[in-house]
Amino acid sequence: MLIAIVGLIVLVVLFYYAFVSFYPSFGGDLSETDKEQYSVSENFRNEQFVNVKNVPEDLSFGEMLSLSRKFFFTKVPNSRPEQQIPVQSIDSSSVAEYNGETRLVWFGHSSFLLQMDGKTLLIDPMLSEVPAPHPLLGAKRFNEENPLDTDKLPKIDAVVISHDHYDHLDYKTIKKIKDKVSKFYVPLGVKVHLLAWDVTEEKIVERDWWEDANHDGIQLVCTPAQHFSGRKFNNRQSTLWSSWVIIGKEQKLFFSGDSGYSDHFTAIGEAYGPFDFAMLECGQYNTMWPDIHMFPEETAQAALDVRAKAMMPIHWGTFKLALHEWTDPILRVQAKAAELNVHLVTPIIGEPVILSKLPTTQSEWWK
Repeated sequence: MLIAIVGLIVLVVLFYYAFVSFYPSFGGDLSETDKEQYSVSENFRNEQFVNVKNVPEDLSFGEMLSLSRKFFFTKVPNSRPEQQIPVQSIDSSSVAEYNGETRLVWFGHSSFLLQMDGKTLLIDPMLSEVPAPHPLLGAKRFNEENPLDTDKLPKIDAVVISHDHYDHLDYKTIKKIKDKVSKFYVPLGVKVHLLAWDVTEEKIVERDWWEDANHDGIQLVCTPAQHFSGRKFNNRQSTLWSSWVIIGKEQKLFFSGDSGYSDHFTAIGEAYGPFDFAMLECGQYNTMWPDIHMFPEETAQAALDVRAKAMMPIHWGTFKLALHEWTDPILRVQAKAAELNVHLVTPIIGEPVILSKLPTTQSEWWK
């Protein structure tokens, strides 16, 4: 019996290493040269990227098993909508020919199409149906159709990535759009994944926290977040995570990426605020990981911290990645935003949001 158990464990380990070595969605790994290059960053210590605060804590093997058991075997009522959530379709020509005021189109979760100053950008474009290295390893999104099919996306001036987790950096999406994209803007280390997926190096711009880049007049600032990274068990914290400030001729936007609540929001607000619009993480939280994802009440407070004139909750309403009801994020942030007098914007997926003409009432499509 002991020999059989040991043999099974060996087979599982061998299968895992074969899988991550040859299946392309896992991406690349830092080389020793990469590590030496990133060692100048204040956020890179002992060959890993770190948060300002000492979070998240490394879990023991037993704690990891306990957490996995709770996640996969805890039944949560109303964890998914009973029917497909509403999606508004977009015509590809209307995107390609658009030259109007700054507008955003939510593709669900944390993915956006941003059209600003005559440029078209994608933010964290995860347009596949499952946020996992393989379709069998995750649950499908709440909407079967995207507003616009990935193959029909027009030329993209820039893609902005916050970090390398599967629900933000998607292999299939990147492979489909890479030849249409002029530049990819990413935090330190994320380049290794893009290179592994045949994105040419001259297209990739890496930045550390508080470093900026200029894309044809649009300023992109890589700003702090409190999170973590990694696409497999043996490369956790090997790439940096971030939020992004996006500054055009007339408007400023803030995109939180994934982040726990901390004082970096205030620092960003002081450095670059006020913002015309903020896209702030609000979903996939739990008391078991309070430092790496915000609770909805913290999301509303973060809007005040960054000095946002209006705020849209993101990272909810598309995937089941935590143990709360699927509508819990929006109901809680809606209540807190009303209490704090925060202007909340809640479009359905695919509905264009014109920054100069933000709606004053919410659609409450989740009802």
